Amino acid sequence: MARSGRVGRGVKVAVAVALAVVLSVFIAYLLRREPGQVSGSLTGVARSPDPGPYRVGEFVVELKTGRSEDDFLSVAHRSDPDRVLWSSIPGESFVSAARGEETVSETSGHFFIEDEVEDIHPDQSIDRVEKRGEALVVAGRLLGGEAVDYTLTFSPVTGGRLRFEAEVEEPYDRVYLTYASDPGEHFFGFGTQYTYFDMKGKEVPIFIQEQGVGRGEQPITLAANWQADAGGSPYTSYASVPHYITSGMRSLFLENYEYSSFDLREEDRVQIEVFSSRMRGQILSGRNPAELIEQYTEYSGRMRPLPEWILSGAVVGLQGGTQKVLDLSERLEALDTPVAAYWLQDWVGQRETTFGTQLWWNWELDRGHYPDWNALQEGLAEEDVRLMTYISPLLATDVAKKKSHRRNLFEEAVSKGYLVENREGEPYRIMITDFSAVLVDLTNPEARAWFKDVIKEELIGNGASGWMADYGEYLPYDAVLSSGVNPKSYHNRYAEEWAEINREAIREVGREDDIVFFNRSGYSKSPSYSTLFWLGDQLVDWDEHDGIKSAVTGLLSSGLSGYAFEHTDVGGYTAIDHPLLKYHRSKELLMRWIELAAFTTVFRTHEGNRPEVNYQIYSDEETLRHFSRFARVYAAWKPYRMDLVKEAAETGLPVVRHPFIHYPRDPEVYGLDYQFMVGPDFMVAPVLDPGEEEVEVYLPAGHWVHVWSGRRYGSPTEGVYETVDAPIGEPAVFYREGSEAGPRFREELERQGLL
Repeated sequence: MARSGRVGRGVKVAVAVALAVVLSVFIAYLLRREPGQVSGSLTGVARSPDPGPYRVGEFVVELKTGRSEDDFLSVAHRSDPDRVLWSSIPGESFVSAARGEETVSETSGHFFIEDEVEDIHPDQSIDRVEKRGEALVVAGRLLGGEAVDYTLTFSPVTGGRLRFEAEVEEPYDRVYLTYASDPGEHFFGFGTQYTYFDMKGKEVPIFIQEQGVGRGEQPITLAANWQADAGGSPYTSYASVPHYITSGMRSLFLENYEYSSFDLREEDRVQIEVFSSRMRGQILSGRNPAELIEQYTEYSGRMRPLPEWILSGAVVGLQGGTQKVLDLSERLEALDTPVAAYWLQDWVGQRETTFGTQLWWNWELDRGHYPDWNALQEGLAEEDVRLMTYISPLLATDVAKKKSHRRNLFEEAVSKGYLVENREGEPYRIMITDFSAVLVDLTNPEARAWFKDVIKEELIGNGASGWMADYGEYLPYDAVLSSGVNPKSYHNRYAEEWAEINREAIREVGREDDIVFFNRSGYSKSPSYSTLFWLGDQLVDWDEHDGIKSAVTGLLSSGLSGYAFEHTDVGGYTAIDHPLLKYHRSKELLMRWIELAAFTTVFRTHEGNRPEVNYQIYSDEETLRHFSRFARVYAAWKPYRMDLVKEAAETGLPVVRHPFIHYPRDPEVYGLDYQFMVGPDFMVAPVLDPGEEEVEVYLPAGHWVHVWSGRRYGSPTEGVYETVDAPIGEPAVFYREGSEAGPRFREELERQGLL
């Protein structure tokens, strides 16, 4: 359970028990097991089609014909007709189809999809090209047995967005779109991706689920897979999105909710597959990454500005009751620490399980655990500090065992028919550790209204100014939903609608501009509903797959896909405590993660799933002072942060950005994995390895000022690598010479005695 109350994380920690056996057995984890790309030939173009060019809104579509091996289809924008935005491969098919039957297994939010494909139709003919109103239709047959009719339709959406729709006859339910890519082209985005920023050479599955424990880091991934199939892979994600931007300023996304994959393994092509008879998406036109992000977020929706209070100081995560909050509050106040809120996920009470201490998933205040809740809230409010809590769409089935409960939300939901069901018509129980839970059926309007009332009465009614809105990625593939919608096409949508009902609840009580809830799961349109995202559950270590490095990659990739306000658990979340395998948060890791997080949108701590083995901000005076200092550093750039939040709401640009966004013509930035920009003015290169006190940073052309020393770095004519000192307390942070924000930030640091 990723929080002491989260599903499946008890399993995550327990997996280490199997380490001794696992070390002698290699069990590969694969999300999908299938052959390579479906490829075929463009067998012929009928003589009758006019090759064009065709005007489709502001786009130009052209069929270039000659010898059959040279025939291809291309898309450009009228403003720059020589720059190709999309093109098929000469002489090769661009639409293919097959019939498939997937076998899906699931363990606590980890999904395994094996697809058996047959009756593949790889070859293609073009029989006609015709305008239908504003749309252009390319039609013909797919060959590979009995011929199958297809259509590929292009239609304008806006001046910068062109819709495409490839459709085949049922029962064919696998559609493939294959098109050209330059060998040196780099692919970025795909939602929240943790291991790789550049996906060229990879196959990227788009299906939200638990990210896993280890995700390729060893030996923990082997142990997790052997014990519970919970290790994940470098591609498992809570918030994968079928969208990318390339170094060639090309961008495309799918509108489908069904399982899809982007195969980028071959250097000269891309192949997209979708589990449907219809593939629907859009091609974008833009001169630079910022324009492409703006075009994409017109579709996905843009995040509304965050309220000022959460941008003003740290959000401190604690568990343990009223007195623990008061004690730490007193210590932080003595250090003049800016605190925006205390996040108390255990507001619902705690239970002892085989995993250890977990939350009661019955979303009501446990006054036995927090007997002085009202006084605590009022006292903190006098200091302009808020309280935040926790909720998920899962309801524990054994609430009757809890002595102090007032309501039994599971029984209420069962009696009203508000839960996701299995094929036998019973609540679909998901086993956690030694208890089970069931998802609320968000396709049922009455269930949505009921659960919104729970949020209004139990969270908002008890004074919460925000909460972690956890989960959203667990919907079983074989679930039965009240609306009759197919769970295969609703699995990814569930995360969007989970964010949506949280948004509706705060809107309906008139608090939309004040309350903040944060999600880890998401899909394409989640940014239009969620107020804030966080990266989920990283291991408490330094690894690139599931540790602090993966947090940086996740921040950068998600920002390209509309997740403009993203942040991370300070210190990571998942700890392992077993004689054969230990992952404990060290003091050094915590201090470096604090430095990293102080330059993100929201600065929030987490004790982790095993607080007793993790170093905490309050473990010793030095660490507490380090945390307090960087809470003040975070507060010092608040004016700039608020400007960036406003900009994000208007354009979709993320607060934390990969340098590619501002320096897309500098090929050196394509390979930068672990440094980032804050807006256009700051460059941050956090220390992400133990024992290091210097770091190498790439500074694009121009002069850059080192925040802590005031020293000038860089070259006016070209990008340069610099190695700079970065002892604990002075992470490598630079600002662009000539910016207004940089000197203003440094002046504030100096005024507060932080330099």
